[in-house]
Amino acid sequence: MNDTGKDTKQRNREIAHNEGVRQTTGDIRVSVWAIAIAVIVGLAVVGWMWMRK
Repeated sequence: MNDTGKDTKQRNREIAHNEGVRQTTGDIRVSVWAIAIAVIVGLAVVGWMWMRK
């Protein structure tokens, strides 16, 4: 394989790695939002039940 092919392969690996990091960051961001919404809904339900007593 010539140097151009090796350079292209290395570049593709770097792009794939960067995309993987970006995907992980996005997944974490979505998870944090989902947990935050679940906590807020849970607190609202507990508050609603507490007020009904």
